[in-house]
Amino acid sequence: MQEILIVEDESKIARFVSLELTHEGYKTTCVADGREALDLGLERDFDLIILDVMLPSLNGIEVLRRLRQSKDTPVIILTARDAVVDKVSGLDLGANDYMTKPFAIEELLARIRVALKRKTTGKAETYQFGKLKVDVGSVTAVYGSEKIELTKREFDLLVYLLENRNVVVTREQALDAVWGYDFYGNTNVVDVYIRYLRSKIDDVYKIDMIETVRGSGYVIRG
Repeated sequence: MQEILIVEDESKIARFVSLELTHEGYKTTCVADGREALDLGLERDFDLIILDVMLPSLNGIEVLRRLRQSKDTPVIILTARDAVVDKVSGLDLGANDYMTKPFAIEELLARIRVALKRKTTGKAETYQFGKLKVDVGSVTAVYGSEKIELTKREFDLLVYLLENRNVVVTREQALDAVWGYDFYGNTNVVDVYIRYLRSKIDDVYKIDMIETVRGSGYVIRG
């Protein structure tokens, strides 16, 4: 049974998440203190850690920094919706993903599944959606036997969406992953590149691959 450490000082949130994860078949341990979380994270081999940023004794970013000195346990950061610096700091220090509060438990569960799958299988070298095949190693995308000409940015965005299949990706997450944390443009650039991908794949081959989730972002399902 996979075990997840929940580091959250708001008891209602911690209990809610723990109950949902237990229902999904995970074993959970909950702590509300940053220093205790670090000690446990270093001492035991958890399959994944859900880590709040605002914690007593030691904040989540510092916990992650110290943890990464010796452990590569997958970490999902929980942060306030407008705390961009927490997202950037967490990802720079090796967090695998982040969620903003308030969050939907269904999305958290999906992101946990993705993080755990990466841990056990590693990042895939090829992705497939129907007749579409994307090879990361050779940086090529083909539909059937026809090669699709994509720019580097278009290709990277497509890979990111396929890597997070069935998980709604926000514009901010796509921006961080594909353009980098130091990109100073706004999130509208993601919409522009989604249109580019649709014009080269969805429109040409008459498929509905990239779905818009109103108010959230984009997802490739199936």
